Amino acid sequence: MTAVRILLCDDHAVVRAGLLALLGSAPDIEVVGEAGSGEEAVAMAAKLAPDVVLMDLQLGPGIDGVEATRRIAGSGAGVHVLVLTTYDTDADITRAIEAGATGYLLKAERPEELFAAIHSAAQGRTTLSPPVASRVMDRMRGAAGPTLTDRERDILGQLAHGLGNREIARALFISEATVKTHLGRIYAKLGVDTRAGAVAVAKEQRLLP
Repeated sequence: MTAVRILLCDDHAVVRAGLLALLGSAPDIEVVGEAGSGEEAVAMAAKLAPDVVLMDLQLGPGIDGVEATRRIAGSGAGVHVLVLTTYDTDADITRAIEAGATGYLLKAERPEELFAAIHSAAQGRTTLSPPVASRVMDRMRGAAGPTLTDRERDILGQLAHGLGNREIARALFISEATVKTHLGRIYAKLGVDTRAGAVAVAKEQRLLP
């Protein structure tokens, strides 16, 4: 089996030494270079053409790991970038993935998980640490917007026309109590507590019928 060729990029020499020792224990992984900055990683990736760059996000002065990832992934050389970091905020994850990172791993992962992720990245397959995958899924669900029933959409539409509870009840042939119940659910789903707020969010997220 041909060993996966790795370029390490981390601005902490102690961290790089630890990764070197760890990766050295894997017979099918070969570290071909070390970079201590984003600029150095970009230059070495172009020169050495590794299969995978293990990229930290925070790299001190100069370009950060996200920009280095963008330059390496966009170079057309076919080098895959696997982010290996302690940061798991939504902003960091989104920026790294949008920059072209093949995977996003946290430094707290077990060695065998790191080895598996490296092999997956070398083949262009996406690998995400479980906490990162959960954040990505939550973000995607949130982007889809809240799910409203047909009746709730009907009531939102009446709200947008400025109707009061009694008028909505008459228009939809339901009781005022039912209107109030549906309004409570609508407010909860949209994260608002007023009629005006519900209409504003509904327009913003294109939820009106």
